[in-house]
Amino acid sequence: QVQLVESGGGLVQPGGSLRLSCAASGSSFSIMAWYRQAPGKQREFVASITLGGSTYYADSVKGRFTIFRDNVKNTVYLQMNNLKPEDTADYCCTAVTSSGRDYWGQGTQVTVSS
Repeated sequence: QVQLVESGGGLVQPGGSLRLSCAASGSSFSIMAWYRQAPGKQREFVASITLGGSTYYADSVKGRFTIFRDNVKNTVYLQMNNLKPEDTADYCCTAVTSSGRDYWGQGTQVTVSS
């Protein structure tokens, strides 16, 4: 059974940092990614990383967020620096198998506020 469990969300002041983690189990995944959804808005792509380490970022987070993965632990991380109030959202990780099937975690809330 595939399971994705996120952690690391919380309340942080503008300019602060958080690191999100997503531990995956039950399969290996060619792509792992983070999405977020703010209240009243559609879910949006944040960042992704392939098994080989290629990364992609939304323009809104380039230079501030870093995605990386530990393939031994089957875990993907999102290091978020210089957080802004507009980064406030529920952050979900997703993982895609080599056959193209995707799985989603339950999400972790990030709130950026003074």
